[in-house]
Amino acid sequence: MSLLERELKSVVMTPDNIRTRKLSLGVNIGIAVLAVLLGAVVVYGLGIGNWVLVLVVAGILYLAGLFAAASRVEGRRAARNRAWKSLIYSACVLAILPLASVVWTLISKGVERLDGDFFGTSMNNIGARDPNGGAYHAIIGTLEQVAIATLIAVPLGVLGAIYLVEYGRGRFANTVRFFVDVMTGIPSIVAGLFILAFWVLIVSPWFNDGQPRFSGFAAALALSVLMLPTIVRSTEEMLRLVPGPLREGAYALGVPQWKTILKIVVPTALPGIVTGIMLAVARAAGETAPVLLVAGGAAAINFDPFGGNQSSLALFVYQQAGDASRYAPARAWTAALTLVALVLILTIAAKMLARRNSLSR
Repeated sequence: MSLLERELKSVVMTPDNIRTRKLSLGVNIGIAVLAVLLGAVVVYGLGIGNWVLVLVVAGILYLAGLFAAASRVEGRRAARNRAWKSLIYSACVLAILPLASVVWTLISKGVERLDGDFFGTSMNNIGARDPNGGAYHAIIGTLEQVAIATLIAVPLGVLGAIYLVEYGRGRFANTVRFFVDVMTGIPSIVAGLFILAFWVLIVSPWFNDGQPRFSGFAAALALSVLMLPTIVRSTEEMLRLVPGPLREGAYALGVPQWKTILKIVVPTALPGIVTGIMLAVARAAGETAPVLLVAGGAAAINFDPFGGNQSSLALFVYQQAGDASRYAPARAWTAALTLVALVLILTIAAKMLARRNSLSR
């Protein structure tokens, strides 16, 4: 008789070992309450912190108490599993709390100026004691600059990623990947300085009687420099996730490589590609330094992105947050809420368009 058979015969199937004992919900809640009370006694008794430290100490005490109680009731193996599960849930809550706090702060402080005047007027001729004034000019600037930057960066980024995945081999492809990785961490002000030195000071005088000229298009160029590496890297990773048999099946049917990429590979990876593009758009929409350096900012409405100073929502928030007027903080919070809502709307719209693709369902 084998060792396994002897072990199986030695097990007696009784109700005690058929049904596993579980730690009740009441005991779990009691441990949590006791941990909070002990944490408050320790922190406030020693005078070493506030309610934040109480929660930290209570979390540690809760995990220790849960492990001890579960070990006596369920066994050490189940206790370890329960402790790690509680730790994972706690980490999830800690990750969600800052996001929820930011959203709540934006909504609670940004609704003060959610009115027609804010969305229909600019800051032109608005003094420090004037409660009116809005961000219409900044909204127009953000939409134009991000749209132009997207039109520049998305085709270049997607095509570059397709080259790296489908065609890129050897030293040149490795060099391209290296520079893309380097550009991923480039500070936004460096991109703004590059466009300032190249476009504003060298190229723009050719079209402006020898005089350098700020413009929204220059800001869009700087934003496209920031968007490009994010789009390339995210698209490259999504294309690599496409199963190889899809390509091989198309090649076996005699489909050319370019048509396989266009009709099979890209549509399959489209949801992930759209996600990467929207991350790049969100980063571009929230940049302040490039717009300040090469667009200059303006209080009046300017619909022409190729001529004259132009503002953006991010730059508007920066300017209003530093303004001495008592009406400026409300404008800054509402502009920040508008920027977040704008990015959210664009993301939802892009996701809905990507889901319409039959191969991505």
